[in-house]
Amino acid sequence: MILLLLLAVLFAIFPLTDTDIWWHMACAREWVTAWTPVRGPVVNVHEYFQQVVYAVYCAGGAPLLVAFKALLWGGVFALFLVPAVGRRGRNARVFGNPLAVAVSAVLLFVFRYQMEMRPVVFTLLFLGVYWNAVPWLLARLVAGEKAVPDDKRAAECAKTCLVAIALLVLQWLWCRFQGLYVLGPLFALLCLADALFRNRPARLPARRIASVILSAAFVALLFAMPFLHEDGLRLFLYPFGLLDRLLGLTPSAAIFASEIAENRSPLTLLLARENVLASSLMVVLAVFGAVYAVMRLVRSREKLVLWTTLFVTAVLALVAERNFVLLLPLLVAMACSLQLGLMNRSRAYIVSVVIIACLLGFWAKSLTSYDKHMVAYQRVPVNAAAWMAQHPHSGRLFNDDRAGGYLAFVNPRDSIYMDGRFILKSAEFFARYLSYAREPETFLRDADSLGVDRAVFPLRFYARWGALLGVLRESPEWDACHVDDFYIVFCKK
Repeated sequence: MILLLLLAVLFAIFPLTDTDIWWHMACAREWVTAWTPVRGPVVNVHEYFQQVVYAVYCAGGAPLLVAFKALLWGGVFALFLVPAVGRRGRNARVFGNPLAVAVSAVLLFVFRYQMEMRPVVFTLLFLGVYWNAVPWLLARLVAGEKAVPDDKRAAECAKTCLVAIALLVLQWLWCRFQGLYVLGPLFALLCLADALFRNRPARLPARRIASVILSAAFVALLFAMPFLHEDGLRLFLYPFGLLDRLLGLTPSAAIFASEIAENRSPLTLLLARENVLASSLMVVLAVFGAVYAVMRLVRSREKLVLWTTLFVTAVLALVAERNFVLLLPLLVAMACSLQLGLMNRSRAYIVSVVIIACLLGFWAKSLTSYDKHMVAYQRVPVNAAAWMAQHPHSGRLFNDDRAGGYLAFVNPRDSIYMDGRFILKSAEFFARYLSYAREPETFLRDADSLGVDRAVFPLRFYARWGALLGVLRESPEWDACHVDDFYIVFCKK
């Protein structure tokens, strides 16, 4: 287990590639809205996440934030691995299977870029706590006094109450870390159903009905935690907006679901030949996880929570690429619990050592492409932002959505056009924004009417703006006033 946790921490060490992290840190300093229209009301479900990462960044910059991220991901996999490998060495033999460890290491390495510094890492950390504590708690509550001997009843009752209170506090915090806080109560509801099934009326005397009511009340309180925040009902309804963005039910959400790469299905990405290897593996693993979970559920009702959770996360991963991160810890835990008897133990150790050594070699080689700043220069306009800060302008700034958060963080005096928080924009705004890439003349007209005199675009990582860049280079009204390896800045003459 220690080896896998170490590998998870090491593989999570890479520059800050997620462009949204900068917007979150800018919001921790001062709430950021663009100069373009914003839909209201705005519910900041990431408030606590933003404050935590901003405090870490202020203490040690991007390198410390990367190290903090790596430790968080190590904690995530530790929490999900505990039930799989057993406590106090009960299943040491299972964990000791070297091929299972090697397979898990390969999964961690291939999908290491899923382990970004996003709010979802806290969601998975909290889910890991639930994964260990909630099944025990609800099983204890439903079973009532039958679960413990008489001489230990008072101590166990106090322990049960403390765990329940701790989980309620954690759920209250979770509501302000990420909108996926609803996964906690939903998981608890699944655990309650499992506990009731195992203590169904044939085995549950009437005098224990109070225990069932107490268990249901605990789950209901988990769902009610958003109402203890100032946003109340709006915070409670926020996850439904996430579901809308995932499925594209409303016009603006449809654009979000279809135009943003990580919100598209890995099947769609595979057909478009984007990230072919990773997309192929995602599809194969998600389909395998869903089919395997259904087979186990049909065959037996044992481990109902595990197989149901595996099935749900596998389906979510097939719906959107970014959801694969919810499935990854379960896949690693499942790989560790499988008996892979493909060869004798001595050969399995040799093969596993070779595989892990190769992975560590590739990882060490990748470190040579990082600099001490630990920022992905191809993802955010580091040099362009520095140039713009030294050369202020009087008009408005137009920027690519992925650059918006970084620009807002490093140069807050220059209000941005938009950022990655697409939920703050309308469908009409999206349609107009996307039309600039397809019909560059539209941008030239709107720039005049909106007072835009500066625009920054990526050159290499995102290919959306090729046509517009060609028009701006040929326009007599615009100059390329800054060009580096990754970004270009145009200024109006």
